[in-house]
Amino acid sequence: MKQSPQLDLVEARMRPGAISLHGFLGKDTRPLSQILEEDHNTVNELGVTHRLIADRMEFFTEQGQKGLGTTVEVEGHFEVRVEEVRGVLPCPWPHKGLYGKLNVYLRNLELDKELTWTGLQVHLIGAHGFYEGRGSPFRIEPQEACRILEL
Repeated sequence: MKQSPQLDLVEARMRPGAISLHGFLGKDTRPLSQILEEDHNTVNELGVTHRLIADRMEFFTEQGQKGLGTTVEVEGHFEVRVEEVRGVLPCPWPHKGLYGKLNVYLRNLELDKELTWTGLQVHLIGAHGFYEGRGSPFRIEPQEACRILEL
């Protein structure tokens, strides 16, 4: 997929310091279009959708928020904790919407595996199929997310 001028602008907003201190691309040197395409292909191979992954993440986010910063047990073998900070972040794509600054920590006790995400990431995955670049502190590998989320 060739990168459009619009994706060039989105990619520029993802660089460190534009929206967040560390940005969203990490050490990844691939163009945004290639990052999106490779993750999209992986998700298709897994037989799921970006929306399904994001919906499951949103479910755990909502469950964790009930704990007011403490760990909550969900479905008998998950532990989830949500840490909220004041403020909001905009999506790097050009549309309206601000997303609360929060970190979600999920542990699948049966697998003894953890997955961490931010409030904005649920939107980025569900609406844009973006899991962040390689080397980003919050990069989510789609296949690992599906395993831990049990999709």
